[in-house]
Amino acid sequence: MATIFNSLPLFSFFIVQLIVLSSAGGFTVDLIHRDSPKSPFYDPSASRTDLLTNAVRRSFTRAASHSRKQNRLAPNNIQSEIIPASGEYLMAISIGTPRFQVLVIADTGSDLTWTQCKPCKNCYKQKAPLFDPKQSSTYRALTCTTRACQAAGASSSCRQDRNICQYSESYGDRSFSRGDLAVETFTFGSSSGQSLSFPTKVFGCGFSNSGTFNESASGIIGLGGGPLSIVRQLSKVINGKFSYCLVDLESSSTSKIKFGEDAVVSGKGVVSTPIVKKEIDTFYYLTLESITVGSKRLAHKTKLHSETGSAFKGEEGNIIIDSGTTLTFLPVDLYETMEDELVKAINKKNTADPQQFFSLCYSDTSIAPPALTFNFKGGAEVVLQPSSTFVLNGDLLCLAMIPTNDLAIFGNLSQMNFLIGYDLEKSVLSFKPTDCDKL
Repeated sequence: MATIFNSLPLFSFFIVQLIVLSSAGGFTVDLIHRDSPKSPFYDPSASRTDLLTNAVRRSFTRAASHSRKQNRLAPNNIQSEIIPASGEYLMAISIGTPRFQVLVIADTGSDLTWTQCKPCKNCYKQKAPLFDPKQSSTYRALTCTTRACQAAGASSSCRQDRNICQYSESYGDRSFSRGDLAVETFTFGSSSGQSLSFPTKVFGCGFSNSGTFNESASGIIGLGGGPLSIVRQLSKVINGKFSYCLVDLESSSTSKIKFGEDAVVSGKGVVSTPIVKKEIDTFYYLTLESITVGSKRLAHKTKLHSETGSAFKGEEGNIIIDSGTTLTFLPVDLYETMEDELVKAINKKNTADPQQFFSLCYSDTSIAPPALTFNFKGGAEVVLQPSSTFVLNGDLLCLAMIPTNDLAIFGNLSQMNFLIGYDLEKSVLSFKPTDCDKL
């Protein structure tokens, strides 16, 4: 039984590179895990425990940042409190004319896309050259009265002497990016020569950027649900649709993300649930009604309050789905009931986690935990196998879920080997059990 846990999918950082442009109006992208040998972040000296420890720490930091952002309740505010290196993807894209390639962190918890630009008076160290807007014929700074500037809300200001809209992105670890809000041509391309260009897309040209950004990345590309995210800006082209399928870290295959009609999730086994609109439109909220342990269904008696993050009865949209958070975070009452049922079902002595990350661990890694079914609104029963719910933590086997009094998060470990589709036009999210290695 222990062998199913040997491929730990710590989906916290991926490199993204366009590989297929479909004639049907969609395109497919490879996702390479940050700890894969294919990644510039790869550290061959890091042990499996090191990788898990780092992923767990990023999950805690990211979850806390998500909660702070939600609690501010600032509609249309593009300011993000995500830790820049806390667990995302990397995307290789080109901006400008002529094309200039940049490697940016793809963040489902942020909206605004930005990259470091020349002249940069206060920039973090970056291995690749900086984008120079003066060398691009398609670059145009936005004025203060544009709709995009207004959409930026409290995170924007006006430079009166030039009538240019300026943005300010702040992150949970006090990192920041500041610069001009502009439009530019974005091009997704591949080594095969295929490419797809999108003109006049809003982004931030950062002239002052500092903090814990990794020198291998040039900025961030926002994949959230807000009006300035690249997903929303491309909505008419991709029909508001994207999907991804995440494989095991040690798989010889790569994870995939698709945009457009190719991203439609259909066929046998598909279950769907509404995406709930909230005050903070960046996040993708779902409604978790209960969890089933084996065959025993546990009612979700309380739901998260959108203003405080505390539990209260009766509200929809009580959990977000986030591909950048490794662990799943559940309301304390629901987690404790679930853990009690797991302990009964496993019927083996559990062991304390010496690092105090996980609440439920076993030294006997041959245990056979029951499946966990997350029951979302609309009859969407998402069955998680033990390989998605327990992880090897050194010599221990631990439940990769955490109790929280703040925002609940359905993390990417729980999303492993599901084709997950977002239809933003219909506000529906779909799950389909899939062997992602075969896509």
